[in-house]
Amino acid sequence: MSDALENAKPFHAHPFDDDKLREECGVYGVIGVVDAANFVALGLHALQHRGQEAGGIVTHNHGTGFHSARRFGYVRDNFTSAKLMETLPGELGIGHVRYSTAGSKGRTEIRDVQPFFGEFSMGGAAIAHNGNITNAEALRRELIERGSIFQSGSDSECIIHLMARSLQRDIPERMKDALRRVEGAFSVVAMTRTKLIGVRDPLGVRPLVLGRIGDGWVISSETCALDIIGAEFVREIEPGEMVVISPEKGVTSHRPFETRQSRFCIFEHVYFSRPDSILGGRSVYETRRQIGVELARENPVDADLVCPVPDSGTPAAIGFSQESGIPYAMGIIRNQYMGRTFIEPSEQIRNMGVRLKLNVNRALIAGKRVILVDDSVVRGTTSRKIKEMILDAGAKEVHFRIASPPTAWPCFYGVDTPKREKLLAATMSEEEMREHLAVDSLKFISLDGLYRAVGQGEGRDSNCPKYCDACFSGEYPVEPFDMIERGFKLKTAAE
Repeated sequence: MSDALENAKPFHAHPFDDDKLREECGVYGVIGVVDAANFVALGLHALQHRGQEAGGIVTHNHGTGFHSARRFGYVRDNFTSAKLMETLPGELGIGHVRYSTAGSKGRTEIRDVQPFFGEFSMGGAAIAHNGNITNAEALRRELIERGSIFQSGSDSECIIHLMARSLQRDIPERMKDALRRVEGAFSVVAMTRTKLIGVRDPLGVRPLVLGRIGDGWVISSETCALDIIGAEFVREIEPGEMVVISPEKGVTSHRPFETRQSRFCIFEHVYFSRPDSILGGRSVYETRRQIGVELARENPVDADLVCPVPDSGTPAAIGFSQESGIPYAMGIIRNQYMGRTFIEPSEQIRNMGVRLKLNVNRALIAGKRVILVDDSVVRGTTSRKIKEMILDAGAKEVHFRIASPPTAWPCFYGVDTPKREKLLAATMSEEEMREHLAVDSLKFISLDGLYRAVGQGEGRDSNCPKYCDACFSGEYPVEPFDMIERGFKLKTAAE
């Protein structure tokens, strides 16, 4: 397999973006199209919000075999080069965009960039994984003791080694064997020489969808990445389902896991997914607008303007405005062109903080009582800076309304979350957070309100929650085995 690599070190997001929860990655695959790599690149571009650290593509050509390219940085800066794309021939390909959680977090090496490739007795296979394996450290120890040699720091590589040790006679069956050993969250796109494979874990924590383009097929993390290539959305790959797509048999469905109650990540609705995607048959945009409606019903406040914190707070702010009758306004303007100039900012520029990315519309804000709608509060650092900017612009009052419940617990299923003690809501009450942020009021949507916004009219069923909401509730649908081994304490009855 040829492998085109770039030696440049990865660039990092804006220094104040660390106050948001970050998805680990997005996955994409196509079969049955000419120049599959070009379709994969377009799909990864549409999934760029799920990972900006690095990306990779693997293709297969019947004459020349497997081909791979991995790069640090944005898809648009790498996989738009005609010279590079010519190195990725074939009608079958998969791709991955990465934001590290497991592995060498924040210190990514090129060997950590997916898709990963393995050569087996029946041929090669490549795999791209979205999620997080909660027993990866235990599996890695076991595999190393049995002679496996790991090339990366990624938990996803465990899947390749487990496949290598399986005694099954074809790669899809080996993948079933491997994934039955894995705990946590995984949406996987994989390929052999002739097949495209998609798998979701039994809980269906992370999204995965199936699309059709002409005589070919597409598997993607989100529907927005089907739209970009003109593919038709067919259906979601169901929790616990494996689909195997080949030119001879088309799409076949398999159920390799024991059936369980699904627990899709509710934060996909709040923030991770693009607003133009469809999740569970629901428009993400409409769900976020409805979150704003619920927020206004639960936490009204007398004010002059409703302003989103761009861009993730926008649909909720629209819903809040519509329900409350308070005018919606773009009180904060996002700089859409802040790129590589500020990748390594000087100390003086760094001290400008969030102003590199956001600027206040002073003429609109001065003398007004302002409601700021944001998707979440994690550490609170950005919220404080935005509040200071609003007050500096002459606002009379600042009220925060947050489109998710307080984030008090870390996520172990594929989201980059700070340690629990660094989460503001883990150490402070709502009133203490308000005092810390020094705002006139601070209110979060309730967990029941969030469930109502995503279509659960009765709110959250505490006996059988439909979604994974561990970051809010502390109730983990799969115990994070590795983290417990390291000393992480699960929620107690008193909490």
